[in-house]
Amino acid sequence: MVLRILPVLLLTLVLSDAYLYFRAMHRRHRPRWAKILFFLPNVLLLAAALLLTFTESHTPENMTQMIIFFSLYMLIALPKMLFLVVDFIGLSVSRFFPKARKTCAAVSTAAAILLFIVMGCGLSFGPTFLRVRQAAFSSPDLPESFEGYRIVQFSDLHLTTFRNRRDMVDRVVEQIMSQEPDLIVFTGDLVSTTTHEMDGFDEVLSRLHAPDGVYSVLGNHDYITYARYLSPQAQAAQRQELNARQRAMGWDLLLNEHRVIRRGADSLVVVGVEDDGKPPFPERGDLKKALGKVPGYLETGYEPHTFKVLLSHDPTHWRRKVLPQTDIQLTLSGHTHGMQFMLFGWSPSQYFYPEWKHMYREGDRGLYVSLGVGGALLPFRFGAWPEINVITLHHK
Repeated sequence: MVLRILPVLLLTLVLSDAYLYFRAMHRRHRPRWAKILFFLPNVLLLAAALLLTFTESHTPENMTQMIIFFSLYMLIALPKMLFLVVDFIGLSVSRFFPKARKTCAAVSTAAAILLFIVMGCGLSFGPTFLRVRQAAFSSPDLPESFEGYRIVQFSDLHLTTFRNRRDMVDRVVEQIMSQEPDLIVFTGDLVSTTTHEMDGFDEVLSRLHAPDGVYSVLGNHDYITYARYLSPQAQAAQRQELNARQRAMGWDLLLNEHRVIRRGADSLVVVGVEDDGKPPFPERGDLKKALGKVPGYLETGYEPHTFKVLLSHDPTHWRRKVLPQTDIQLTLSGHTHGMQFMLFGWSPSQYFYPEWKHMYREGDRGLYVSLGVGGALLPFRFGAWPEINVITLHHK
């Protein structure tokens, strides 16, 4: 990852300090030690970026180093870069409105301080600012016996996020259980890099239970392919271990499978597929296999009035395959995290994913995208707070 964004890191680190130096220090008499202190933070970050580029392995130790580096980068380099952008725009405007020049530095400084505060909040309390979000989904295909049925979804735990905040996972479990769910579903990315992230969490996660069970699917990280320091055989062994540990916790892991939940003569089908994303993410979902012979199956196809809930980690799966190839009424996904940053409803995630947060509808069919709980790389969240999602079903 560091190698892919190294040019951006180098540009921002060098450009921001060069601009600030010529803007605020070049024509002023400053002692040498002050100039050294001025450049020292970005020089150290620059050296760290180069070092991480050549040592990147995604081992637990390396991941810790990357977390520290990116946290400091966000706190130090990004506010400087924002100062540059705002100040440059202000100086350009002041060429046409000279009076505006007096406020340029003040506005730029305020913007940089505000971003520093945002970054600080996102790195400190943001990852544990847990929210419970309520939603409803109505369908004419839902049997009346399932009216008011409560599904609690949580997604993207990325347990490495909470290795130093273990009480957060306890809170997640307590909040889920307090919603009195009929069904609990987890939509992928239990870990980030290695199955060993689960160590110490098996017992607390096994406390999850619901009348109709706890179901889970795999996310792109759960295939352990990001642990490039492991051999293919070791990655496969860890995948098997992760699957086994989920089942040992009492979770029903669905690997292109379905389960039927009955209320008398009525039924609701929970379908779970392996991760199915666009490259470079895995594309292992098999809808045909997962659906199998659901209730109401006919030789000519599937009875359209069988209500189905699909668990599919990647929301792009919905438009690519779910809508055109099936009659599944409700799909539950995660994966996007809202890029772990959202401000007044805006997030950079919207430029990468057509559907990236909460409920979307196409006629009587819906997709719900959870912003998830943990962080894929950084324990950072601002605006796109960690969340648990409660979806209540209604007969339309």
